[in-house]
Amino acid sequence: MSVSNHSFSVETGGRGLYEITDRVGSLIYKGSLEEGLVTVFCRHTSCSLVLMENADPTACRDLERFLDELVPDGTGYDHTAEGPDDMPSHIKMALTRTSETIPVSNGRLVLGTWQGIFLWEHRDHPHRRSFVVSLVD
Repeated sequence: MSVSNHSFSVETGGRGLYEITDRVGSLIYKGSLEEGLVTVFCRHTSCSLVLMENADPTACRDLERFLDELVPDGTGYDHTAEGPDDMPSHIKMALTRTSETIPVSNGRLVLGTWQGIFLWEHRDHPHRRSFVVSLVD
């Protein structure tokens, strides 16, 4: 078994879901991984990763709306050093995930027909988000 680690970053424009499936897939191609696993890890505490439908954008919008209603901004949290979205973004990250592991077969991610890998930015303002991708064969 061998492991190789790769990194990339994504510039966000603020809150929202940003699909990174192609970025991860290109690392598999470059790493010549035919069969194995890929783990994607986000190195931040105010954004997360999610596998989500990538065919109909309303599914992503509904998911965002649900989490925003569950954890609204400005509700009296003590941790507000970076604004009213500071603590809510950390809570949203804790309720979701910061890593995903996906099988690879025939050099491709084994995702469902409508599945994509998304960075979920929980902050209002743009950020540069860093990822580590581990390829295991």
